[in-house]
Amino acid sequence: MNFLTINALSVFALLMAMIGMYLLGQKLAQRLRPTDEEKGGSASETAVFSMLGLLLGFTFFGAASRLEDRRHLVTQEANDIGTAWLRLDMLPAEAQPALRQLFRDYTSARIAAFRDVEDLQATRVALEQSAKLQSQIWTAAVGAVRSPDAAPQSAMLLLPALNAMIDITTTRTASTENHPPQIVYYMLGCFGLIAALLTGYNTRTMGPRAWFNISLFSVVVAMTLAVILDLEYPRRGLIRVDAIDQVLLDVRSAMDR
Repeated sequence: MNFLTINALSVFALLMAMIGMYLLGQKLAQRLRPTDEEKGGSASETAVFSMLGLLLGFTFFGAASRLEDRRHLVTQEANDIGTAWLRLDMLPAEAQPALRQLFRDYTSARIAAFRDVEDLQATRVALEQSAKLQSQIWTAAVGAVRSPDAAPQSAMLLLPALNAMIDITTTRTASTENHPPQIVYYMLGCFGLIAALLTGYNTRTMGPRAWFNISLFSVVVAMTLAVILDLEYPRRGLIRVDAIDQVLLDVRSAMDR
C-alpha cells in the first residue's frame, strides 16, 4: 500500500471518527443534560480548541519549514558537486579522466537514490553505490594531489570541496528522517476527537445547520493533518520536491560537455 492510499484512508478514518464522536456527544448531552439550561461553552472546551489550533499551527509550520530545508539541501549538494568538479582542473592531466568519470557515475547514483523512494531496494542500491564511489573519488583525489605535477594549492582547494560534497549526503539522508515524534500526530487526532465530542455535547439537535458545522469542522481538521503529512514526506505524496532535482540533473549534463 503506497503513501497516498495510507494518507487518504487516515483522513477518511479521522473524518468518520470525528462525526461519530460528535454524535456521541449529542447522546451524552441528552442523557446528562435533559434541558437546555446548561447549554454553552466552557473553559475546558475553549482549552481543547485552543490546544488543537496551536498543535495544528505549529506542526504545519514545522512541516513547511522542513520542506524548504530539503529543497535547499538539494541545491547545496548540486553546488558542492559542481565546485569539486571544477577544481579537478588543478590536478595533473593524466589523473583527471578517471576522476571525472567517477564524478559522472557518482552524480548519476545520487540522482537515482532519490528518484523513487517508494522502491526501497533501488534506493538502497543507489545509496550503497554512491558511498562506494565517494571512497574511490577520495582515494584517487588524495593520490592525485600528492603527484609532483599537481598544483601546489590543489590539496588545499580540492580536498575541502570533496569533503563538503561527501558531508552533504549525510545531511540529506538525515533530513529525510527528520519528522515530529509520532505522539504529536496522536495528540492531534485525540484533540480533534475531543473537540468533536464537546461540540456535539453543546448541540442538542442534529438539524441541517449542525450537520454542516460538524462536517466542515471535521473536513478542515482532517485535511490539514493530511497536508501536514504530505509536507513531511515530499517524495511520496502530492506535494513534491522532485522539481528541484533538476539542478542536479543540470550538473550531470554539464559534465558531458
